[in-house]
Amino acid sequence: MPDYHSIVILTGAGISAESGLATFRGPGGLWEGHRVEDVCTPQALARNPALVHRFYDERRAKLAEVEPNPAHRALARLEREWAGELLLVTQNVDDLHERGGCGQVLHMHGELNSALCASCGAARPWQGSLPPGSLCPVCGAPALRPDIVFFGEMPYQMDRIDAALRKCDLFVSIGTSGAVYPAAGFVQTARYVGAETLELNLDPSAGSIYFHESRMGPAGELVPEWVEELLCS
Repeated sequence: MPDYHSIVILTGAGISAESGLATFRGPGGLWEGHRVEDVCTPQALARNPALVHRFYDERRAKLAEVEPNPAHRALARLEREWAGELLLVTQNVDDLHERGGCGQVLHMHGELNSALCASCGAARPWQGSLPPGSLCPVCGAPALRPDIVFFGEMPYQMDRIDAALRKCDLFVSIGTSGAVYPAAGFVQTARYVGAETLELNLDPSAGSIYFHESRMGPAGELVPEWVEELLCS
């Protein structure tokens, strides 16, 4: 195995599906019961804040019922034991990476257990329900909303992600559909700078053709195997 110095890992809904969280796409996915336009856009929040807040309250409650799986714990082991640079970027808004032992996770699409003030931009940890009109503890405005990056909004820390992609020598995508941009384009950025690219997924993604290697199977099996392979090489 090559001697890698800088790794960027992207995780998607597939890694958390094995813990019991529904994905957004596919049979039984969250978008089957809700239109994206009704629960995941700034316009939806303005039009029907009660529905949007209730949707994410339900997601927050479900999150409290599930636990990290072997894939989350394997990535925490990699973070602890690998000596090179590592950036773990997740499209997921759950906290399973953190509960699995990861200390440094970049949530590019926000976090369920966080509330964002639409007035002053301050974010704070949040547990339980988040009713519309909740007061911001920083500015006092009744403007707290789910700290979720809605469709049409810019994902968090894109400059940091792009800088890491442009200097990495290995990019790994785990459990992603390859259909949501800008994350779907990360593999192309990594390949452009000469990085090796690896996909670990239950099924081929929309971007499988861009990866040097694709391994298909459950994340709970593939990720621990890959981490063991990397650390023992």
